[in-house]
Amino acid sequence: MYYFRVTLAYKGTHYSGWQAQSLDTFREEKPTVEGTILNALKKIVKYQPCTISAASRTDRGVHAQGQQARITLPISISPEHLLLGLNSLLPGDIRVLKCTASTKEYQPNRNSMSKEYHYYFVASPVDNVATSDIASYLPSKSHEPDNLELLRAACQLFVGQHDFYSFSRRDKSVVTSVREVLYCDIHQANFMPMVDGMYYLKIVGDGFLKYMVRYLMGALLGLARGRITLDDISLHLQQHHEHKLSPRAYAKGLHLIHIEGSE
Repeated sequence: MYYFRVTLAYKGTHYSGWQAQSLDTFREEKPTVEGTILNALKKIVKYQPCTISAASRTDRGVHAQGQQARITLPISISPEHLLLGLNSLLPGDIRVLKCTASTKEYQPNRNSMSKEYHYYFVASPVDNVATSDIASYLPSKSHEPDNLELLRAACQLFVGQHDFYSFSRRDKSVVTSVREVLYCDIHQANFMPMVDGMYYLKIVGDGFLKYMVRYLMGALLGLARGRITLDDISLHLQQHHEHKLSPRAYAKGLHLIHIEGSE
């Protein structure tokens, strides 16, 4: 078998998350990113067995610029030709950005040391149609969050090692809900000049629980709207609560940016 390490970008709007829902990926009722890539790989290897495993199983509607994955193929092919071949077969909202030879020992999830996510939102009196499928909308009197410094203060509460039980979905397979957030802050985005008031939560951690970033962002949005306080957030970090402070933020604003890992 031949192994490859790839960096992937995709727009998750039209996909039911990363993970394939069926072994027969050609007949997926709701297309997934993994299933779509597998279908392209099967054409390259003439329908022989092949696999792809990713470092992060992103949810329905979540986007990625730096997803890491390992591809296993039964045929010899250069990384350059694999990259070109996949991109010629994949739809325009999925792209292979980088492809290198790898080994059987490389496990994307286990080799991951940290992950960086951005959550984009537009602060404006009226939502902007140009960002309607990649960013959430935060009603604001101006093109700046009404409580920007308050949001940044809340971000600092998340930094460090905490039990994020109250900011995640229950998962019996997870041994502990303790995670370490290495960086968390709000920045202004400037990559779309036609959009005023776009900001993003930048968060880097050693790992994230299911829906964790979306629940954290939901708490920030609740804070911005005056529905919860900094004390509420602090209390939920110190104690286990089944009741959520705020609904989790929409998936469309979440982007997997970078995964730091080793071979």
